[in-house]
Amino acid sequence: MVNLSSAARVHLLGVGGAGMSAIAVVLSALGCQVSGSDIADSPVLDRLRAQGVDVFVGHNASQVSGADLVARSSAIGDDNPEVVAACRAGIPVHRRAEILSAITAMRSTVAVAGTHGKTTTAAMLSHVLVAAGADPGFVVGGVMADGSIGARWSGSPWFVVEADESDGTFGELIVSRAVVTSVEPDHLRPDRPQADLEAEFARFCAGAADGLVVCADDVGAVRVSEGCDRVLYGTGPDVEYRWNGLRRDRHTVVGEVFCRDEPLGSVIVPMPGDHNALNALGALAMARELGVDWPDAVGALAGFGGVARRFERRGEAAGIDFIDDYAHLPTEVACALKTASEGGWDRVVCVFQPHRYTRTSQLWTAFAHCFEAADKVIITDVYAAGEPALPGVSGELIWQAVADAHPGRDVAYVARLDDAADHLADMLRPGDLCLTLGAGDLTRVPDQVISTLAGRR
Repeated sequence: MVNLSSAARVHLLGVGGAGMSAIAVVLSALGCQVSGSDIADSPVLDRLRAQGVDVFVGHNASQVSGADLVARSSAIGDDNPEVVAACRAGIPVHRRAEILSAITAMRSTVAVAGTHGKTTTAAMLSHVLVAAGADPGFVVGGVMADGSIGARWSGSPWFVVEADESDGTFGELIVSRAVVTSVEPDHLRPDRPQADLEAEFARFCAGAADGLVVCADDVGAVRVSEGCDRVLYGTGPDVEYRWNGLRRDRHTVVGEVFCRDEPLGSVIVPMPGDHNALNALGALAMARELGVDWPDAVGALAGFGGVARRFERRGEAAGIDFIDDYAHLPTEVACALKTASEGGWDRVVCVFQPHRYTRTSQLWTAFAHCFEAADKVIITDVYAAGEPALPGVSGELIWQAVADAHPGRDVAYVARLDDAADHLADMLRPGDLCLTLGAGDLTRVPDQVISTLAGRR
């Protein structure tokens, strides 16, 4: 275990990322002198500077001088000049997960895990607990909708953390309670098949000895938590916390919640989509299990401001609405499009950017039926996320899968983002929703299209 009490100065590599910037905020609040570096400037770095973090743009060996320890994100390799310099100087270099584990050991930690839904659920739970007066610290792996970094430290005994399963390090966290939203195939490798991923989740569930809250609507989450003392939530009959009579519009979901057979009353979820209703119910269930009064939790949830890139409204131009979402797995894409189809737009025009060559090679056939709720679909090439290209793997695989499964569907393959933005500007019309989906740099496309349309007025 990393001893943070002996680290007067900590230097973070990849500090502009959601996970590392959150750790920077917490370490700074703990009294550490925090510095960090990243490859490019960003609004996140500006926020860190405003909080007293000494931030460098670019990686240089001299920047680790004087550090007691160095931590790096998973995107930082062994050949990074700052990693090399730290090793030569005898400065310990730790993974992000090791630092986060040390932080979780300092509090009673509630971890939120799942292949999708964990960021929103962790953010909702953190917001509800703060607004209801429980005053927890938290680390959420996403930027909030208001642009703030998803992190806070406090004197409360409670700490909420988003637990990332991507590299298996979520099992290193010191957890007393947990929420599991979903378990589906993702982040698989030849040495990490689906069975191993599920085994990791099962160990994670077993480690939450003081309380486990699980989404019963997700068969994978139910499977990995079998044998554990758990509280189930969902829409089915055999759950402790159950939605009933959901009503939907472009901005909210409203329904009645029951605890077993006891009606708890109406709940407003200030985000659209049934998947977000489930995320909210998981957060509310855990808050109640922690002792928060139900009316306080429900009232707090109504003020939740959202998370960036989770069905985030990006603007309007020429009578066209633009929404951007992080969805990059088949189930996430289908959920986002179902939500969009319920919003009353004339057409839903979807642009999807596949994420990572490895994921595309493993899951491209699973995308064949994900776009049924869209009126028009554009598939771009793969966002590499630092991976080397794989022979024969491109966004064209997903385009072909959709075209083969749905002959006649309006689906196009437009590899380059700039070309996709030009195509959208020409074919969108008033009353449309333009929905961009993906975890990569597709997020810049809405601004490009809005600017083009505004220039034509």
